[in-house]
Amino acid sequence: MSRTATLRRGTRAFVASATLLAVLVAAVLVPAAVRADEGMWTFDHLPLKQLQERYGFAPTPEWIEHVQKASINFGGGSGAFVSPDGLALTNHHVALSQLAKLSSPEHDYIRDGFFARSRSEELPCPDLELKVLMTSEDVTIRVLGAVDSASADSAQSDQRKAAMARIEQAASRDGLKGEVVELYRGGEYWLYRYKTYKDVRLVCAPEEQAASFGGDLDNFSFPRHDLDFAFFRVYEDGQPVRPQHWFRWSKDGAREGDLVFVSGNPGTTKRLYTVAQLDHERNLDLPLRIRLNQQRLAAYNAYAARGPEQARQARDRIRGLENNLKRQHGFLEALSDTAVMGMQRRAEAKLRQRIATNQAASGLAILTWERIAGAMKELGRRHTEYVTREFGRSSRLLDIANGIVRYTTEVAKPNERRFKEYRDTKLDSERFRLFSRAPVYPEMDEMILGVVLQQCRDELGADHPFVQLALGGRTPQEVARTLIAGTKLADPAVRKALVEGGAKAVAASKDPLIVWARKLDAPYRELRAWNEGRVQSVETLDGGRIARARFVLDGRALPPDATGSLRLSYGKVAGYPQLTTQVPWATTFHGLFDRSLGFSGKPPFDLPASIAGHEQDLDLNTPLNFVSTDDIIGGNSGSAVLNREGEYVGLVFDGNVQSYAWDYYYTEEQARCVSVHSRALTEALRKVYDMGALADEVEGR
Repeated sequence: MSRTATLRRGTRAFVASATLLAVLVAAVLVPAAVRADEGMWTFDHLPLKQLQERYGFAPTPEWIEHVQKASINFGGGSGAFVSPDGLALTNHHVALSQLAKLSSPEHDYIRDGFFARSRSEELPCPDLELKVLMTSEDVTIRVLGAVDSASADSAQSDQRKAAMARIEQAASRDGLKGEVVELYRGGEYWLYRYKTYKDVRLVCAPEEQAASFGGDLDNFSFPRHDLDFAFFRVYEDGQPVRPQHWFRWSKDGAREGDLVFVSGNPGTTKRLYTVAQLDHERNLDLPLRIRLNQQRLAAYNAYAARGPEQARQARDRIRGLENNLKRQHGFLEALSDTAVMGMQRRAEAKLRQRIATNQAASGLAILTWERIAGAMKELGRRHTEYVTREFGRSSRLLDIANGIVRYTTEVAKPNERRFKEYRDTKLDSERFRLFSRAPVYPEMDEMILGVVLQQCRDELGADHPFVQLALGGRTPQEVARTLIAGTKLADPAVRKALVEGGAKAVAASKDPLIVWARKLDAPYRELRAWNEGRVQSVETLDGGRIARARFVLDGRALPPDATGSLRLSYGKVAGYPQLTTQVPWATTFHGLFDRSLGFSGKPPFDLPASIAGHEQDLDLNTPLNFVSTDDIIGGNSGSAVLNREGEYVGLVFDGNVQSYAWDYYYTEEQARCVSVHSRALTEALRKVYDMGALADEVEGR
């Protein structure tokens, strides 16, 4: 049986188990008080009463502020300050792209790890920007007050985005950047002000085989035996930052039954989606994305097979695609279960009935579900085109070319009319990304650009106007070869000259990749305008109306969907029943050696030489990984796990396969958050990696 078939069989078993919980879970999906440990809560509105009732503990305002300001947004992942000298801790897999960019044929830091034993040995990261949330403010009235409800949807969308741009610009002062965050699918808007850092240096990361022991086979499973960690140090003005807030290390770490908190930046959940949106995801979106990702993964594996250097270059891309494919298969299996979707439909019908019988609520949500369903039909009309043309970031050189063309075009416009990623508050971050000195691999860029262009032609047809414009009668591989061979954009100085020269310099450029990006810019803008004006605007406007109708009925009893912004979840350290047995709350180093022996040390269950050589030194009873009921999702990777005292007890790095459900609803029957135990981290630093000074720093010695 293939690995994919095995995964699907395991996922079906999970979904069947989840189906038995449908009646219980349905109560979570309707507007009512949150039950169990559900919730990725914003720091301004924590469920203090529920915490007190369930666990006999309610954090103080000082505790909340401390946790908020010690937590770090790693841009797609999470992390935290863990010493007064700017030491930051996250996952190895969150750090993977930086490890790849810092590596070379001579120094493979993904394969071999990296260990700085002095400050002078710490490696500056080429393009890692970190953010810490300092303040938040409700600006819902200011945003919605700028919208004329009598205008067309697209006009209302423009008015809303313009208001957000004005608020962000006015708030970006005193060393902080403003960012307006949309919550409850448009029900609320909050202004977050961030302190940002761009001088970030790698301190320590283990070998990939230690960080992801068991590889893709063990990914999203438990029991697990991974040392998935990486340390960075944050600098400012050439000196380590001295953060006012950082997490002290717990002496004992997490213990079975403990109340624990997770502070991090969960990416995206869809618990407030309508049935029409879920149907679109199941019927169109996930199947297409799975097919495209499978083809891209096969291409990267073929590229890696060309030789050791190609394998090194492609390693982080392969890991990312494998991870995404497992999640997407799990999501599709969940949404394909008739009992799960029946539960969703009943919950939606009950909500609509409650709104219809409440005069105030019904006045807010008139024809909202019908309008969202209409937007899904509109999206379906061009869905294949929309997804297959999202290939810009597959090739780093093409991503740079697109960035230069769009940057120089957008900055010539008034701030309020720009794409959100080119507003004044984002420009320095965009330049930081465009001018990165990270290595470029033209051979790999040419390969993947040819693949994604081939996918466009296969999915859209050779006669499609975009395909004809992009290929100009040539094969995808010929276009990719010509563009990558002729471009000079691998040189950061060339990129900087184009950006500083502005639209005039870009228009005059003869660089083939810039010329090609210019040619495709108009269709890009047309497709984006269609999606934002005909689909996203409806989802936001009517999603917001549903949310505000919920507020009339139940206040803010439900947490908002995750948006990549800072959240706090809570739960208990606990194992779970599975089939006829019980899964323990934690694994140990004993289990790591036993699992390797059980597979005769064959990959991906081979022990790194560093760990195998220290079996006699390690305390094998030390907890290695553990599970808890904390509500997490992708983006929480690297989050701090904290006890009641706000001490660091663990490092989130995954969920188990049952936690796939958490994209759509919360259940704690079997779904679990998976973390590295804090004691395992210091045990490995001292006895495996000879990083005693680093262990002393985190332990406050």
